[in-house]
Amino acid sequence: MSKKWYWRVGFYLLVTVIVLFSVFPFYYAILTSFKSGSALFEVEYLPSVFDWSNYASVFSGGTFGRNLFNSVLVSTVVVGISLLLGVTASYALGRIRFKGRNIVLLTILGVSMFPQVAVLSGLFELIRAFGLYNSMPGLALAYMIFTLPFTVWVLTTFMQQLPLELEEAAIVDGATPWQIITKVLMPLLWPALVTTGLLAFIAAWNEFLFALTFTLTNEQRTVPVAIALISGAGQYELPWGTIMAASVIVTIPLIVMVLVFQRRIVSGLTAGAVKG
Repeated sequence: MSKKWYWRVGFYLLVTVIVLFSVFPFYYAILTSFKSGSALFEVEYLPSVFDWSNYASVFSGGTFGRNLFNSVLVSTVVVGISLLLGVTASYALGRIRFKGRNIVLLTILGVSMFPQVAVLSGLFELIRAFGLYNSMPGLALAYMIFTLPFTVWVLTTFMQQLPLELEEAAIVDGATPWQIITKVLMPLLWPALVTTGLLAFIAAWNEFLFALTFTLTNEQRTVPVAIALISGAGQYELPWGTIMAASVIVTIPLIVMVLVFQRRIVSGLTAGAVKG
């Protein structure tokens, strides 16, 4: 009995440490976003004042609202295209046997392992050749480099675990491949689609290097770049309060999405873990 008690106390202590380590930076960012002036350098762990001037300055006299819209637009388009191509590609790779299928899967996995900086110069030349530099389509194309391989790989794994009898019954009823994908398999893939879609959205939402390289004007930049370029009134002034306010604004949508789809995410991550 005593050993179980020690294990339980140790488990809850570990969970507490992990939660504090994960949540405290965001909590302190919220506290800092309500401070200004010399109050920024005072270490406080409980809110003492609620000054909304930093949040007002984020949207006043700048293009942060447009940058926020750009991030939403590009991330949504990237997720939509990634899921569309991922579902169709996973059906071909997971349900159809053809020569070289494993090589294709390994190639997709290998592409996802390349660091962004390794493909930066070549992708820059490609985007400039297509006339997509400093545009939303150019950013969407660049983001597909790291969202599509991951989406295809994960959805292919889920697709391979679905019973073949469902597809065979649909073929007997005269269903076309597109009808099999949309009406038979996709309803079973919703947990995987939500999980991969949310992870792809977060990756596109937080991406910085491509957004900094492939955009030139403030009107075309996304929020990570906009936050990095926030400057103070002077050369040596760094407006921490405004930066923290912008960071909180950018983080809240992700938290809301995770809370809304948390059940789908858990079921998507654990689907196929236990057979039988």
